Amino acid sequence: MSATLLASIGFAVALSYLGLIFPKLLKEWKLHAHRSELPPGPKSIKSGINKPWLWFRELNKEYGDVVYLQMGPTPTIILGSAQAAWDLLEKRGAKYSSRPRFIMGGELLSGGMRGLMAPYGPFWRRWRKLLHSGFMQRQSETYRPIQSLESKVLMKELLETPAKFRTHLERYAASVIVTVTYGRRVEDVETDIVVRQNGESMDRLTQSNIPGKYAVERYPALKYIPSIFAPWKVQVLKQRQKDIQMYNQLMDEVKEKKAKGTLPTCFAKHLLEEQQSLGMSDLEIGYAAGTPFGAGVETSSGSLASFFLACAKFGPQFIPKAQKELDRVVGRDRLPTFEDLPNLPYARAVASETLRWRPVAVLGGTPHASTADDVYKGMFIPKGSTVIAPLWSIHLNEADFPEPHEFRPERFIEDREYPGTFGHSAFGWGRRICPGMHLGSASVELNIARILWAFEVGAAKNSRGEDIDVDIFAFSDGFNSSPLPFPCSIKPRSPEHVEVVEREYQDAIKSLKAYSA
Repeated sequence: MSATLLASIGFAVALSYLGLIFPKLLKEWKLHAHRSELPPGPKSIKSGINKPWLWFRELNKEYGDVVYLQMGPTPTIILGSAQAAWDLLEKRGAKYSSRPRFIMGGELLSGGMRGLMAPYGPFWRRWRKLLHSGFMQRQSETYRPIQSLESKVLMKELLETPAKFRTHLERYAASVIVTVTYGRRVEDVETDIVVRQNGESMDRLTQSNIPGKYAVERYPALKYIPSIFAPWKVQVLKQRQKDIQMYNQLMDEVKEKKAKGTLPTCFAKHLLEEQQSLGMSDLEIGYAAGTPFGAGVETSSGSLASFFLACAKFGPQFIPKAQKELDRVVGRDRLPTFEDLPNLPYARAVASETLRWRPVAVLGGTPHASTADDVYKGMFIPKGSTVIAPLWSIHLNEADFPEPHEFRPERFIEDREYPGTFGHSAFGWGRRICPGMHLGSASVELNIARILWAFEVGAAKNSRGEDIDVDIFAFSDGFNSSPLPFPCSIKPRSPEHVEVVEREYQDAIKSLKAYSA
């Protein structure tokens, strides 16, 4: 081999090496140059914590609404106020609409197929177009008959076995999502195979996405360690194969019903009709169809569970006001309907306060990532930063919500300044706002109105007839957080209310036969 050729190879290797390390060196130099301009933050970070949102809240209290963390090689920004989140994620959405790299949840578990975690680009735009067309406000209103029918079933379940209210909430949420997505309802949440498999998949996903939990997120090279030496990879890779099998099987069933002409209008049918024009593979379509379950079941059922928790703790402070409004507007001979909601401002305020008081998406949903350097109020935010807007910090910020742990629906009736249109931030911001927000908010509002109309909900009693106190801070770990089990008293308001619930349930069951599996 000639000296010239050897020199050329050496030069090429050197260039390749420089190509790998130069961006890193440039990034480190830039951080060093702007160190005095970075947002304030702690010198060390905590890792492996089960509830990082509690720590984030402490940081926001100590350092302010914009906090800087250096988590491995990745700059991380923690936002602690609605205004800061709005200014960056909404007003400057062009810079903050991408996603950080999710090695555990996005790559190892999902093979880059989940649009929720996809970086800004062609794949995400196709995914977003599908989700928006399937769940935008006008389209989501076509799902209201299903939500109303399943809600009537929920009222009957609460009437018959109130102690199992958590199971009933999960069945309602799962059945709405599965019916809207695949055209088949869920009659028993504990035995339904679709619910069980999707639940297992979502549990693995949410546990994989907790910031700071896995070292591989800070040190990506760990991804390539063989599974035999990395037990944290084994279950994730097994779950990925289960997910692929599940999504393909569900779409095969949809295709079979479509071919037979027995498939009701549903999101999966819409996906098949749009697949060719968007150039998406069968697996991409399968994962897209699985999005509503992951995004909607736990959030809807968890929010309604938080409502019951609020009733058990604060019920006497707000339930009589809501029931007085319901009796005046709706009367006592029928359940509230979607058409009643515009005339029920206090009941809707109860729903908004539920979403504010104990947000299920405590971390603010999936983190954003910045695609360009930025300066906010004199603070330098580097390109490639992971941006987290934890709702536990934002919704409990005393500046926006005085006495934030108190449940006060009046917050959403009084005049006050808050960025956005909802008065809370439960559905996110900007181009990454939750596409199912209209479906989700409709479920929460309608069911809260009907529960308050039909039942007296409050603290359970002990053997001495005393109220059993509940812990309003006892919530689960994970990417989403819901109340841990708690006792609650749920009793019908009168025999007349029982009669209405039973009558409307019978009518609902007849209409729901079209969606039986």
